[in-house]
Amino acid sequence: MTTFIAIYITLLGLTLGSFLNVVGLRIPAGESLLHPPSKCPKCRARLKTMDLIPVLSYLLARGKCRHCGTRVSPVYPFGEAITGVLFLVMYLKFGLTFEGVTGMLLVCLSVAITVSDIRYMLIPDKVLLFFAPLFLLLVPFMANAPLWHHLLGALSGGGVLFLLALFGGMGIGDVKLFALLGWVIGWPNVILAFLIACSLGAAVGGILRLSGTIQRRQPVPFGPFLALGTLLSFLFGPNIISAYLSFIG
Repeated sequence: MTTFIAIYITLLGLTLGSFLNVVGLRIPAGESLLHPPSKCPKCRARLKTMDLIPVLSYLLARGKCRHCGTRVSPVYPFGEAITGVLFLVMYLKFGLTFEGVTGMLLVCLSVAITVSDIRYMLIPDKVLLFFAPLFLLLVPFMANAPLWHHLLGALSGGGVLFLLALFGGMGIGDVKLFALLGWVIGWPNVILAFLIACSLGAAVGGILRLSGTIQRRQPVPFGPFLALGTLLSFLFGPNIISAYLSFIG
């Protein structure tokens, strides 16, 4: 039974990953999620069911449009695959509990804003406003920390980035995002998430600049790093913090 549920959860994640790609691409552009139907951006051929099977369609078509042969961005199958894998990880870690459901929603938010921030350098309010009520309702039922930890996480997460935004070092979308993420993971996990995000952001940004992929003063979207730091803290925060405290103690 557990294996069957794990397979179902993974397939659900793959399917939602495909939809989240659409959310991340269309919502910031002010487009409908339903109309027009998905098309090849090059030849404008309408994609059919066999073109929209998560990951599998990409592999069968060898990463190309079936109609014109144009290369399809690997971002699409990657988003689908990572959503499916992370759904499975959340289920294996927490089961079908409030923590597990919250973790899966956290994955959905992370994928949607990552696509959006990479493509448009924008974290849409509409996406945050959709997830905020869900997290506000679910978090009080989680059994991992007192509620005031989550309140402190929201205040400190949003507060730190707001201070950075005042000096032009952060977008207001990142502030709102991290306040919401801080509510979910609470204190002190929010500090760990921030440190992970900063470390990864600095490392990736440095590599991209050294390789010439981006210019020296060209901004790098920070939302994906906040999301990744939050996911790692949600999954392993207490273990990482305990290991660190034991090391310095």
